[in-house]
Amino acid sequence: MKDLKDIKAVYFLGIGGIGMSALARYFNSNGVRVSGYDKTPTPLTDKLQQEGISIHFEDNTELIDKEAELVVYTPAVPKDHKEYNYLLSHHYTVLKRSDVLGMITKGTYSICIAGTHGKTTTSSMVAHILRDSGFGCNAFLGGIASNYATNFWYSEKNVSVAEADEYDRSFLKLFPDIAVITAMDPDHLDIYGTPENLQDAFVEFANQVKPGGLLIYKSVLKRSDEFKAAKISYSVSDSAADVHPVNIKISKGSYVFDLEIKGELIKDVELNMGGMHNIENAVAAIAVAKHVGIEDDKIRAAVASFRGVKRRFEYIIKNDERVMIDDYAHHPEELRVLINGAKGLFPGQKCTVVFQPHLFSRTNDFADGFAEVLSMADELILLPIYPAREKPMEAVNSEMILNRMKHSNARVLSKEALLEEMKNTKPVFLITAGAGDIDMLVEPIKKVIQ
Repeated sequence: MKDLKDIKAVYFLGIGGIGMSALARYFNSNGVRVSGYDKTPTPLTDKLQQEGISIHFEDNTELIDKEAELVVYTPAVPKDHKEYNYLLSHHYTVLKRSDVLGMITKGTYSICIAGTHGKTTTSSMVAHILRDSGFGCNAFLGGIASNYATNFWYSEKNVSVAEADEYDRSFLKLFPDIAVITAMDPDHLDIYGTPENLQDAFVEFANQVKPGGLLIYKSVLKRSDEFKAAKISYSVSDSAADVHPVNIKISKGSYVFDLEIKGELIKDVELNMGGMHNIENAVAAIAVAKHVGIEDDKIRAAVASFRGVKRRFEYIIKNDERVMIDDYAHHPEELRVLINGAKGLFPGQKCTVVFQPHLFSRTNDFADGFAEVLSMADELILLPIYPAREKPMEAVNSEMILNRMKHSNARVLSKEALLEEMKNTKPVFLITAGAGDIDMLVEPIKKVIQ
């Protein structure tokens, strides 16, 4: 195939995905003609169209840009997809998103953030600190950074910050100068089969750090003794870690802390995001910033101005009468830190959680874990499972979680019944969570409870 810089037209299959749209924006910003297909319109595809990208929502081979010199696809596209099979049979250059991201970042000083949770917030925070401080970077993010309302930005600085996705072993296409690993909890067992296989992949990723590079990893990770690169550990609670916070104070849903980093102290770091896990994400991001030489004052200013990532502990409503938090959490451990963090910031309030399970396979694998963690809510409403790329599995549904709950204040409701329920009860402390299309309900819920 042609060198990427010589390509004039790129076609995307699944252009509305968060990682895919970042690549689409990269090519679009470089003057390449970009077009693509996705299953349904979303606010993200609307924004891409406003940016001049042509998108259609019908699996129709007539609508393909036949002059495309590169086709980028997501593994979420089903194998019987008509356009996908047409492009393969007509010998187009068809590459996975991860291959293209690897090609783009190969020639840059690359900072890659991996982990089964925390990677989107951490990578967005790293990219924001580098941008806000004037250091500069290209950013390929797995979420919409609230400061900039985008998941991609361009810089002439030959530095890339990329979210390194473990799904489908995509992150093994990346060879970072700096790598961060935030978590290695079991997930994507439909791909990996066992937790040990998932850990194997993370160890392999860690050992792809370039010679002279640095690995920054959460101190409690299993098998960290197998990481061969130069490395430092970080933690929010382990004072033996190389990088950790001290003197944490809570003020009106925000945090102020000092950061100890290999014997040095950065004082009075202010983080205007909820959740102790986000302090931990900030600790990792600051470790990256220090390693590339950004001054403490610039780091402090950037962290204080960071407004978070859409759907990562995002305050939808936050006033004296009512709090509504929306989050992408779709794994039991993500839900645990979300609910714990929120309840810690607003103690004594009755906590209502609305959760949409994501994938039949994940629900089947972690039903007990979901039930245990969601029992931390004072009231729980489950939506039906969002299937994404999967076909239904027999006897796997939201009731599977409900039947394992430790308390009875839980129900399964349709989206329509949920909105009616919100209108009647108007909860004062509400969390909505899930990786499916629950985000489409956030504004309607906000409207009815206000």
